[in-house]
Amino acid sequence: MRLIQNMCTIAEYPAPGSAAAAAADYCVGAAGRRLVKIAVVGASGVGKTALVVRFLTKRFIGDYERNAGNLYTRQVQIEGETLAIQVQDTPGIQVHENGLSCNEQLNRCIRWADAVVIVFSITDYKSYELIGQLHQHVQQLHLGSRLPVVVVANKADLLHIKQVDPQLGLQLASMLGCSFYEVSVSENYNDVYNAFHILCKEVSHKQPPSSTPEKRRTSLIPRPKSPNMQDLKRRFKQALSAKVRTVTSV
Repeated sequence: MRLIQNMCTIAEYPAPGSAAAAAADYCVGAAGRRLVKIAVVGASGVGKTALVVRFLTKRFIGDYERNAGNLYTRQVQIEGETLAIQVQDTPGIQVHENGLSCNEQLNRCIRWADAVVIVFSITDYKSYELIGQLHQHVQQLHLGSRLPVVVVANKADLLHIKQVDPQLGLQLASMLGCSFYEVSVSENYNDVYNAFHILCKEVSHKQPPSSTPEKRRTSLIPRPKSPNMQDLKRRFKQALSAKVRTVTSV
């Protein structure tokens, strides 16, 4: 997978059919390309925004303002095909006595998504405890179809304040039927890349192929202009006539 366009940010989650949603589609150039929509969810402070920005820009920024739920858009290339990708960052989820605190905005994001990244921090055991409930909530919002989900254990570099053994994350992800990645957003881009790559690949394999593959290729690699057939016939006749005149004169 290769990023091929500058990242574009749309503030807040755009409602379907809204001007913001149209702007998001325009930004990625989604027309004529398959669209992959990924929601990133998890507890507060686990590094969701840093993870998304690291994936889309290869840069790590340590401090962010409070997450407003931005939608990031970009084009990527995977297995030779250009895909439009939208990554929805979400505010941190809280747990109350009655269970998860998921407002309608978050539920709308999850319903909108083709795939989900569930993030926890190895420095926060409570964020790990959320995974099972979050996974169940995601699947309940997508009844009838199993949504691709990746579990990401972030802050792998902070071993001195570790509260969760990453092996626990791997075991839980395996039990839930999810892929698992242990990452350090601040130190290793490749692990972050791999987590999103597996989701993009899985979603693209589930989606039907584009109905205009030839048109898609022409947007990436310009083809030489085909000569006009009538012009070719005219030139051939002229060359044939000249050859006949030459033989006659001899």
